[in-house]
Amino acid sequence: MSAEKVLAAMEAAGKPVKAGEIVTATGLDRKEVDKAMNQLKKEGKIVSPVRCAWEPKKLKKGL
Repeated sequence: MSAEKVLAAMEAAGKPVKAGEIVTATGLDRKEVDKAMNQLKKEGKIVSPVRCAWEPKKLKKGL
């Protein structure tokens, strides 16, 4: 599934990435990446700490 590949590419990058960087890293079509990112946004699995760049949402560790 494209969303899983996109999320894996974000995790591997270790920093906020733009859609174009994900296209380069995964080899997926830009439209597929955009669709997968929209799905991940709706599911709350990715966040944007800086404008136009995204990263996986970090789970809070603690109590």
